[in-house]
Amino acid sequence: MAPAQKRALITGITGQDGLYLSELLVSKGYQVFGLIRGQNNPKRDMVERLLPAVELLEGDLGDMSSLVGAVNYCQPDEVYNLAAISFVAFSFKQPEHTGNITGLGALRLLDAIRIADNGRGQIRFYQASTSELFGKVRETPQTELTPFHPRSPYGVAKAYAHHMTVNYRESYNMHASCGILFNHESPRRGHEFVTRKITSAVARIKLGLQDSLSLGNLDSKRDWGFAGDYVRGMWAMLQQDEPDDYVLATGETHSIHEFLDLAFAAVGIEDWKPYVKQDPRFMRPAEVDLLHGDPTKAKKVLGWEPEVSFPELVTMMVENDLQVESTKVPRQFAPPTSIVR
Repeated sequence: MAPAQKRALITGITGQDGLYLSELLVSKGYQVFGLIRGQNNPKRDMVERLLPAVELLEGDLGDMSSLVGAVNYCQPDEVYNLAAISFVAFSFKQPEHTGNITGLGALRLLDAIRIADNGRGQIRFYQASTSELFGKVRETPQTELTPFHPRSPYGVAKAYAHHMTVNYRESYNMHASCGILFNHESPRRGHEFVTRKITSAVARIKLGLQDSLSLGNLDSKRDWGFAGDYVRGMWAMLQQDEPDDYVLATGETHSIHEFLDLAFAAVGIEDWKPYVKQDPRFMRPAEVDLLHGDPTKAKKVLGWEPEVSFPELVTMMVENDLQVESTKVPRQFAPPTSIVR
């Protein structure tokens, strides 16, 4: 008899990670359910177009009853909690909302699974933790054992969700794992994030649609990888016999300066300084200066390796935004959009 088809529930399915993870799970033969907030969610049509095999359920991390209903309805083998108020700058403006959804939302979902699973350990849970947990870093590179010192309401809320996941794992026989993912980007990244803000602006500057780009701190350094690589690690965590926590990172660190170098060079602009302005409005009240992950454990235990390099990632994003933005230029005036090699 053929094994039963696995079922997975994904929160945050409209984000870049949710889309890539859904595609991965569908390719592996899963029946995938996605939790989506609101009847008129503007991203619903996009998800249905890209992922016709995924069944969307209405639910909200702020509403316990909707989570219990979703878990009971789809009877998942695996639950991936990717939903969060994830834009760090926004978390400073609405810290209470961030704590309610990003922190307490994870607790509500854990409790919904605990109720449905009833101590059997049959529903496996993945919590999307983040390198923002490390904040004011105590050591470099950062590992699973590096102490947390978050520097934003988002990071603090994620720390609560992380520790609560560990607590439920230890208290209720739950197969619950946390992926401490360092910055991961893609052409599907939201425009509010600095990487997509840069690549979109570069494309618009190249096409004559925009004159300049305003940014905050240009000196911060991050460990950037490709989101499509990182969802493979999420899935691999839930295939292990025992739950655990893992850092997913490239093991490299690059500055905003370096990202700008590569993005502008991809469209043939060698000196980006005339186009970039620093604006104090985009400075964080408390900055995270350096994030540099050590993925040794994930490589050894999960067999996980990032495949897309930092230069390839930047080029991929610029190419995508050139295609997107070129549709806004009248054809008779549109300059060539090819990447300079």
